[in-house]
Amino acid sequence: MAATSKRSKFFDNAKFILIFLVVFGHIISPLKEQDGILFTLYTGIFLFHMPAFILISGYFAKGYRKKGYLKKSVKKILIPYLIFQMIYSIYYYLIGQEEKLAFDFLHPHWSLWFLLSLFFWNLLLYGFAKLKWFGMGVAIILGIAIGYVEDAGSFLSLSRTFVFFPYFLLGFLLNANQLKRVVRAKYSLPIGIMIIIATMIFFWMGFPKDAVPWLLGDTSYANMGGLQWSDGLVRLLQYALTLLVVFGFFALIPSTQYKLTKIGERTLYVYLFHGFIIKSIQAILPDETLQFLSGNYILLFFLSFFICQLLGSYFIKKYTRPLVEFKTG
Repeated sequence: MAATSKRSKFFDNAKFILIFLVVFGHIISPLKEQDGILFTLYTGIFLFHMPAFILISGYFAKGYRKKGYLKKSVKKILIPYLIFQMIYSIYYYLIGQEEKLAFDFLHPHWSLWFLLSLFFWNLLLYGFAKLKWFGMGVAIILGIAIGYVEDAGSFLSLSRTFVFFPYFLLGFLLNANQLKRVVRAKYSLPIGIMIIIATMIFFWMGFPKDAVPWLLGDTSYANMGGLQWSDGLVRLLQYALTLLVVFGFFALIPSTQYKLTKIGERTLYVYLFHGFIIKSIQAILPDETLQFLSGNYILLFFLSFFICQLLGSYFIKKYTRPLVEFKTG
């Protein structure tokens, strides 16, 4: 596990597996309702994969005080969001998902919420970083409180920004030694394996289907089945369970260089472009074929793996870099 100043194979390996889970989760999303195994995999994945991604993003945001950091965030995060928001608007119109062509930058399309929230998380650091671990408590309170705001939702990705901010701030606050002590302790590997297995058993046996919105964090408690005073306690419990699974996942990640490790450096490319492939497949294939795919777990796995390899390749990076990184060099 390396310091933030040099490339970490640990984090690149983690990011590769996480982006694979993102793609796999989105592929099985329309198929999960009719298949218990896919539903278990989907809910288990969505419990921790984005929180883990967000924690890693926060870990590498420690240079926020450096000169030009905010300008860099605009260039690397906000501008790509605006570009891809327009591209997705055109794409959805062309495939018939939208009746008319309109550019709405206030409601992120599909997975683009992450870029907008990531920009806001970096802004929030300017206030919360000074509070250190006290700020972590405040962030958790805000993440719980936003659920009581009925109108909180996809507008400017406000709900997800506050719900997931504690993971970003936690990543920022953790240093390399602290993280290493947790995920590389003597019994971390067997404990991590047990955590993942126990989580999947729990989701297989008792996770209610109407509770999926809790994992997405994109709407209020009222819109997830009716407001209860205890909903905040449920979210607090969700925070605890998610962090347990995140660190169980990290305990399984090797720090060795592999061929696929390189894709971990290019996860943003996979994240931004995989929607075009998945949405096109869903638009082109008839329902009967989609139902056939739902029972072919190996095919779904390798399709997800192929998409990650394709979009994480140097070829894709070379020709799409001006869009993704807003540079021509």
